[in-house]
Amino acid sequence: MRKWIIAALVATLVVGCKSTETQAPAQIDEPAATVASVGGTGGTGGAGGTSTSGIQTTPVSGTANGLSPALKDPRNILSKRIVYFDYDSFAVKDEFRPVVEAHARYLQANKAARVALQGHADERGSREYNIALGQKRADAVKKLMQLLGAPDMQVETVSFGKEKPKAEGHDESAWAQNRRVEITYVGE
Repeated sequence: MRKWIIAALVATLVVGCKSTETQAPAQIDEPAATVASVGGTGGTGGAGGTSTSGIQTTPVSGTANGLSPALKDPRNILSKRIVYFDYDSFAVKDEFRPVVEAHARYLQANKAARVALQGHADERGSREYNIALGQKRADAVKKLMQLLGAPDMQVETVSFGKEKPKAEGHDESAWAQNRRVEITYVGE
């Protein structure tokens, strides 16, 4: 099991290295973070960002309370706050990597922002097992954020196990919604 975890972390690191090679140099040198928005048709975005594969990028900076309106803009990837997991797994799926990366960049550019990663599990398994699994899920998202540049002091993790289900029900569709990490910003 331990070798599998190490292999998963190495794979995440390799994928992370490959994805940063394709970043535009302007994104790295900008003082404010550049965050991708879902949608768009390519070309330049309305806020002067560039698009890669249909994802708009726009500069993000905080407001007086330290949080950006982009966090609530449904067209911005920062409004996506849930990372879902497979059954009995705490490996971050590739499809949620852009969400985690966008939040890591946001935290890196907004030093006053703080985030809580809330780990959850479905109803199957004991209370103790699900608390541990929810914590592993939250820690996996935190580790990925740190690898992508988010400062450790801005990210906290907590596990609710199966105690706060998103969906009521006793079938796979409900369970799939409950296997998650929610990204919540302090002060929102």
